[in-house]
Amino acid sequence: MGSAEASGGSAMVTSAATIPAPAPSALSPAVQDAISEIAGVVGAWCPSLSPDGHRIAYVTDRSGLPRLEVAHLNAAGDSADRTPRQVSPAHQEVISVAWSPDGQWLTYLVSPGGLIRAELHVMRPDGSDARPLAGIDDRSTVLAGCWTALPHTYAFSLADGRGPNADVCLVDVQTGDVRTVASGGFLAVTSVSRDGRRLIARRGPRGRRHLVVVDIPDPSVGDTGLASARRLLAADFPGDGTDLAEDGRFVPDGSAVYLRFVAGRERYALGMVSLDDLGVPGGLRVLAERADADLESYAILDGGRSAMLVWNVGDGRSTIEIKDLPTGASYVIDIGQRVLPGWSVQADGRSAILELSEPVAPRSLYHVDLADPGGQPGRTGEPPHRVAGLPEPALPRERLHRPRYLTYLAPDGVILHGLLYRPDRQGAVPTVVLLHGGPESQERPAFSILIQSLVAAGMQVFAPNVRGSTGYGLTFMGLDDIHRRESSFQDVPATVAFLVESGLATADRIGVHGWSYGGYLALVSLTRWPALFRSGSSHAGMSELASFFTETEPWMAAASVTEYGDPRGDAALLHSLSPLHQMNRVLAPTLLVHGEQDTNVPVGESIRAHRALLAAGVRTDLMLLPGEGHTIVGHDGRIESTQAIVQWHLNGTS
Repeated sequence: MGSAEASGGSAMVTSAATIPAPAPSALSPAVQDAISEIAGVVGAWCPSLSPDGHRIAYVTDRSGLPRLEVAHLNAAGDSADRTPRQVSPAHQEVISVAWSPDGQWLTYLVSPGGLIRAELHVMRPDGSDARPLAGIDDRSTVLAGCWTALPHTYAFSLADGRGPNADVCLVDVQTGDVRTVASGGFLAVTSVSRDGRRLIARRGPRGRRHLVVVDIPDPSVGDTGLASARRLLAADFPGDGTDLAEDGRFVPDGSAVYLRFVAGRERYALGMVSLDDLGVPGGLRVLAERADADLESYAILDGGRSAMLVWNVGDGRSTIEIKDLPTGASYVIDIGQRVLPGWSVQADGRSAILELSEPVAPRSLYHVDLADPGGQPGRTGEPPHRVAGLPEPALPRERLHRPRYLTYLAPDGVILHGLLYRPDRQGAVPTVVLLHGGPESQERPAFSILIQSLVAAGMQVFAPNVRGSTGYGLTFMGLDDIHRRESSFQDVPATVAFLVESGLATADRIGVHGWSYGGYLALVSLTRWPALFRSGSSHAGMSELASFFTETEPWMAAASVTEYGDPRGDAALLHSLSPLHQMNRVLAPTLLVHGEQDTNVPVGESIRAHRALLAAGVRTDLMLLPGEGHTIVGHDGRIESTQAIVQWHLNGTS
């Protein structure tokens, strides 16, 4: 991450090939222009409405780097009637923003120099009185929290970067005074009661997250100690005993907590847990659940009478259901074939600004009416429409494509899913298997710069959801944990076999690419099944798990033990799962791309892989992007890296 304006361009380290390389074929000017338009497209995301609904703050990269803008909305809330104004300084890379309940402040997270470490900043909505609040040293990380009902007070978590844990803090944004109120674990605060007596925080590593209730010390009565946490749900559910709960929020009077949870189920659902006068949790009541979809987010409307439920359905699309909680009656809001990463609901609960993405359009902001479309159960509400006057993408739509959703079987009978993007061409075309990050993530029908650029260059892309992905239930998500990771590797050759046997791909014209965990899986695939691929590339992928645990952020390492294994107790396993030690088996020319500022998957992972490939005589290039982190966000960096990856696979598979 970081500014392309200050980067001075990317660095490419090229080796002389000792294995014959395909003859290079330059991208045509038309393809280069298309990639520049696709990779340089402008988006807008993370909307936050002012309490009166008259203004909106959001993040956009229209200036070449994600920055914070504020715009005035018309009376209907569906159009910006004054020119949006950038309020964050030009040097700051903004991650997210939240408007205070009194309308007087904006808190926002900044990525310093593209790092995964985040700083907490505050300003007035007009950009004045801007200053940092926390996370401004060279090691700590702020994790976004929430505004509280206490006067000008924001709650957040702070990892000091010296150990695995994070503390929950309250900050008075007027004075800048920060107070630590909960400690002793990896805590991400999700809600503070209106009276300021208690908070809800999330604890636990990946795949083991749970919620705790914490009493906030009261300095006015001399209580300055740190309280112990009480688990919100009893850990007596089937499986490994975890409740897998997130997004806890107090009801207005603090007598109960809404939460998104699994608790022995296959799918995330909406529930409520009561609290007694001492804050001791009672029983769990299920408010909404579906057997075929995960609840990915929610908003409580009408003081608790209804809820906006965002479901992730089987093929990765988002759907919005407005549910009357006492009666169970509901209706659906039509958002089309889109994915909904974020939203902000008007104070009266009757409309919202949605952040929507689809295969042919990046994240943009839309206005939607949430009101009941007639009181008829199951009736669909009016579809959203783009908020006029806000950043709008300009794309070569004739070159963009929507995917086909395909289902197939792994050899052991596990059902796999994927999205196939194909250019408008007859006959065989080169194929790139694209592996998503995570691994507890999902390839969804959202806009992808790289996918659309590969297709614009005449290649088809198949993006599978191998086991370990989210969106298909808790059991499927856990099929790659620790000792089961070997079985998840097998999904890559199973994917290639499916493509070839079904006639969708030609066996000698297939490449593989991945980002983050997907980059790691791409390297694993190139070392274990070298004959399957004619080209390979890894963006910010791990190559050696032991070094990843040593060099990543301490809190990231602690959270990843349940996913990959313990670097001390499982050292032999981590060694066997690391592709770095098998680079001599790679046959395909392999491109490595990495942001120099990446401290999530540190850049050493690609540097060591590059050295090992050179030593093995494999044709390999290493593209380092100054000023960029784990995700490439700068305008120029996006274009340069995308063109390099497309060129690499076009040369290798043509």
